[in-house]
Amino acid sequence: MRYIIRIIAVIVIAMASLAASGQDIVRKSERIQPLDSVDLIIVKGDTVPRILPQRNFGRFDRGLANYTFIPKGKWGFGLNASYGEINTDDIQILDIIKNFDFKGKMYSIKPYVTYFIASNQSVGLKFNYTRGIADLDNLGVDFDDDINFDLHNVSYYQQSFMVSTFYRNYIGLDRAGRFGIFNEVELGFGSGSSRFKRYYNDVLRDTRTNVTQGALNFSPGVCVFIQEHVSFNVSFGVFGLKWRKEDQTTNGIDEGSRVTSGANFRFNIFNINFGLMVVI
Repeated sequence: MRYIIRIIAVIVIAMASLAASGQDIVRKSERIQPLDSVDLIIVKGDTVPRILPQRNFGRFDRGLANYTFIPKGKWGFGLNASYGEINTDDIQILDIIKNFDFKGKMYSIKPYVTYFIASNQSVGLKFNYTRGIADLDNLGVDFDDDINFDLHNVSYYQQSFMVSTFYRNYIGLDRAGRFGIFNEVELGFGSGSSRFKRYYNDVLRDTRTNVTQGALNFSPGVCVFIQEHVSFNVSFGVFGLKWRKEDQTTNGIDEGSRVTSGANFRFNIFNINFGLMVVI
């Protein structure tokens, strides 16, 4: 046990030394230049402050600093992606659910381009393609002799396209400009379609839905520069406002339309995005 404690202590001391000398590992394009004892850095031949000025809205200055993470005038080209999948095969839960065979997956691809209008602040354009597939091959439910039923050959498919504009506000966490967090506000509009097939009284019912939608989403995230111009990003949606219009037909017969709207504040496992961004 004492050896483990010693190893941990050595690692902590090494990390503290690295943080203290963080000015030695800054990205090549942002070398420290001591000018009149002011903490400045050189970016493309121009001097910019390392610590961005912040307005103190409270009564106390808590000493929090927002370091320059990505300077003004940079372009970013990125790609975010998310993927989720669930698969069951002949699962039985007690004596109630039997022969549960289900396969489902959902993924999205989001390329984007952004321009930094100020240090640590950018606006951009994003394209979003989302696709989901679900197949329920069999599901048997048996509560007692009077309440039991079977479902089989049920399938669902949906895809959507969306174009959105967004604003990102970064906060640099270290002097070296390696680690940062951000909050993204995204306003998007798009369209999509879905198809739901199932059997009812041994007759196939095929329901198709065309969707027009708009959304305002807020997504926090973490950004880490793994190379001089390449960063790795993780973000997830936690709050959003949505508007949705649906037009539906079943077996070619018009079933009607509806308009819905609402807000949500929740963590969604299918809305975790991993991506890379190239900054030039």
